[in-house]
Amino acid sequence: MRHVLILDLKDDPEAIAAYRAWHAVGAPPAAVIASIRASGIEEMEICLAGNRLVMILEAGPAFSFAAKAAADAADPEVSGPTPLPGAARPVWPARRTAAAR
Repeated sequence: MRHVLILDLKDDPEAIAAYRAWHAVGAPPAAVIASIRASGIEEMEICLAGNRLVMILEAGPAFSFAAKAAADAADPEVSGPTPLPGAARPVWPARRTAAAR
């Protein structure tokens, strides 16, 4: 199933540049990538237009936003301090916010 999440980052060019760098291919820690895959997310694309972030997730049938949030909260390697001061950090919603087929 495809999920589309939209988030407005703080309108701070330095913070947005740090956010982009942290999310570049190969930049996130291995624990974060492992958590994404273990949750059932098969593909993820992040697009930015100005300070608007759009995240497109393709997830398997067992994927749950609530389960992903709980697993992240229980893993200090995933939920630890973010290297992105000043930028909004996406929070997995407890329910599906949007889906497209």
